[in-house]
Amino acid sequence: MGIAHEKIEKNIGLLAVLVAVAVSLGGLAEIVPLMFQAEAIKPLPGIKPYPALELAGRDVYIREGCYNCHSQMVRTLRFETERYGHYSLAGESVYDRPFQWGSKRTGPDLARVGGRYSDDWHRVHLIDPRAVVPESNMPGFPWLQDNRLDGRQIAAHMTALQRLGDPYTDEEIAQAPAEVAGKTELDAVVAYLQGLGKHAPRGN
Repeated sequence: MGIAHEKIEKNIGLLAVLVAVAVSLGGLAEIVPLMFQAEAIKPLPGIKPYPALELAGRDVYIREGCYNCHSQMVRTLRFETERYGHYSLAGESVYDRPFQWGSKRTGPDLARVGGRYSDDWHRVHLIDPRAVVPESNMPGFPWLQDNRLDGRQIAAHMTALQRLGDPYTDEEIAQAPAEVAGKTELDAVVAYLQGLGKHAPRGN
């Protein structure tokens, strides 16, 4: 065994080939199960593509960089589940493009924030965070209350997601402009936040 090992080490060409084979096998061992698992991942009960207003809110949430300070991934650790609720499951994020899992938490995780606060609380918090959380270092987003939603843009986004496989119906897409008519970006972000975690499993 020692002699064979020594010969391999001295033969650079053979060593390079064996290293490439080992790396390839290791990569396949990690990737192949994920390929089959990706086909098996299904939405949890109740999980559907975002309604027009929530989808618009999610777009604003991403545009404003909220994910830089807030993750949406409750880990399986006890102190996490005691604080936030049931740990996050892949089936909750089937329709998230891009998903909001992560590890950055300048602010609290938002995976289970839906229903924890009133709409009015969220509105005040987004406009002036320190009005409800004095120690907060979150910036305010007062312009959201002035920016009106573009229903045609939201419908176009839904059409693109439909082409990617999200089960939006043509009727839902056609109704999107009417559903967000007169709504502001602030309305949309509040709707998005209130929907987070509403179909999560109960318990830890």
